Amino acid sequence: MRKRVVSIALIILGSLLVAAALALLFYNLWDDARAEKSVQTVLETLKQEQPPAKDVDVSGGMTPDSPSIPLPDYVLNPEMDMPAVEIDGYRYIGTLSIPALELELPVMETWSYPQMKISPCRYTGSAYLDDLVIAAHNYASHFGRLKNLQVGDEIQFTDMAGNRFRYTVLQTETVSGQDVSELLGGEWDLTLFTCTLDGRMRVAVRCARAEG
Repeated sequence: MRKRVVSIALIILGSLLVAAALALLFYNLWDDARAEKSVQTVLETLKQEQPPAKDVDVSGGMTPDSPSIPLPDYVLNPEMDMPAVEIDGYRYIGTLSIPALELELPVMETWSYPQMKISPCRYTGSAYLDDLVIAAHNYASHFGRLKNLQVGDEIQFTDMAGNRFRYTVLQTETVSGQDVSELLGGEWDLTLFTCTLDGRMRVAVRCARAEG
């Protein structure tokens, strides 16, 4: 009799664990779909506020096709704040494009865990100072596929003034989630990072600015 009770208890426990796993799976799928919808809604509004993107050859102070265009403000004053646009109470500094992953994402001005449920966020730094760090959740529609990027892939960041910054992926690494100094260390022009599925580590993509 006792063995039978134990067997029934184990069956019930196993069923509860399976149910919990399925509930977690469905929640994650729902949360990912919600995040993707949120990003697309913000992106549509943001693009209406963003001027057409333009590449600037900062070494010559002009674009190849328009030699009369002067240096942009951020070159003359790299310490300036990045311009931001407010949408639904949140401020955004631009858009991030990752062609290899077929991603285009808005980037929020500051970060917090609740804000990262809406879109990627600037963690620290500035595109103007070549030390921009952008964080996002590991949703498939956000940074969940960062680990798939290859050396040489292009990443673009366009600020709210329409200045487009092009970067090249140099390396992808996994660092401890507890070691902020390791995550932020190094002379990288752009770093993108997200957490691994278990939340213990961080996947970081390191990039260099591609001039011209």
